[in-house]
Amino acid sequence: MSGDIPIPSLPRPVLIAGGGIGGMATALTLHQIGVPCIVFETVPELQPLGVGINLQPNAVRELHDLGFGNEVLDTIGLQAREWALVGRNGNEVYAEPRGLAAGYRWPQYSVHRGQLQMLLFNAVRERLGDDAVRLGQRVTGYRQDADGVTALVETRDGQRLEVAGALLIAADGLHSAVRAQMHPTQPPIQWGGAVMWRGTTPGVPVRTGASFVGVGSLRHRVVFYPISPPDPATGLATINWIAEITVDNSQGWQQGDWNRRVQLEDFIHHFEGWNFSWIDVPALLRGARDVFEYPMIDRDPVPTWVDGRVALLGDAAHVMYPVGSNGASQAIVDARVLGAQLIAHGVGPQALRAYDDKLCQDISALVLRNRGAGPFGLLGLVDERCGGVFDHIDDVLPRAEREAYMARYKAAAGFAIETLNDAPPTIAPGQRVAMD
Repeated sequence: MSGDIPIPSLPRPVLIAGGGIGGMATALTLHQIGVPCIVFETVPELQPLGVGINLQPNAVRELHDLGFGNEVLDTIGLQAREWALVGRNGNEVYAEPRGLAAGYRWPQYSVHRGQLQMLLFNAVRERLGDDAVRLGQRVTGYRQDADGVTALVETRDGQRLEVAGALLIAADGLHSAVRAQMHPTQPPIQWGGAVMWRGTTPGVPVRTGASFVGVGSLRHRVVFYPISPPDPATGLATINWIAEITVDNSQGWQQGDWNRRVQLEDFIHHFEGWNFSWIDVPALLRGARDVFEYPMIDRDPVPTWVDGRVALLGDAAHVMYPVGSNGASQAIVDARVLGAQLIAHGVGPQALRAYDDKLCQDISALVLRNRGAGPFGLLGLVDERCGGVFDHIDDVLPRAEREAYMARYKAAAGFAIETLNDAPPTIAPGQRVAMD
């Protein structure tokens, strides 16, 4: 069955596949610069699903420019103050201040992913109207000509729609149907052997009270950080944690589900005995109400994110290992860079090519850098030199070497302090696309 749905009057809207963080940031950016748009989201009802994520200062800067200041972001998360790695025996490998404490003009935030998505979704409905987001409708493909693009849309009840637009922006995630059409010979999802278990537990924050801490080794570690301030009555914050091991991946991922609820007994034995004077890891894991298992996966980079009037964005363009807190941050940055190119070149293929030129090559390199361990590579170096057990880290990995390693990563990920602080706004206040 085919049909069509109402769309705004000319100019044709930009069509957005996917209502996640990248899709919503794109819709808000397009509205800010005066471009009409429609978001198509597969699920019939958005809910605040997911676990904790970190937003780097480069992404927080863009959220500020979209009208979400610290007073808003403080309601869904916590400003991070430290990033630290700790070895197998509980001794510190590396620590550095983050966000404002590091000298950035913008904070770094630890937030609940679902709450961030709902914040952006509610803002889209408030600013663009309820009809701007079409829930229960999935973009399954596209067709284009010189004048525009047609999104092929399927509803939850099986109805097939064709919607005309000026551009199609695919923010439809890991299993993007648009990417599959654009790159039909792309390799399958890549799993490097790491398995993650994720949950949240009420607990007392350690170190600065707003620290991101990784404990263990490159192939066997726990990462945790608070995503809420402590409750005044109990002193307990919501601690987001990720427990991870690396196993033989020669047979591929056997579980079938990419995200499934599991029992603590399925994996807690990997972390028994991880009880240090400042953190009891098994107790942290046992305190979670629900635990979910995920393989650590990504996709091989593709040579371009653009096909004429169609562009990939967020995970559809560059799903990457979650080791550098880049995924959601980069999706937000993608949306803003796209908006800037629409201002510079108009709503057409030239803007998409400029967006691709600015981001595709560098972010594809970041995907591969994260696959190679990202900032957690420091733990790999410690493992190589001393088996992960040491008394004085400077005897194993001199401070200058540790700092140089992290500086290279931050530069590659786009949040080197001086570069970010000195950069002009991606989209200057009041800038809008010139319409014919």
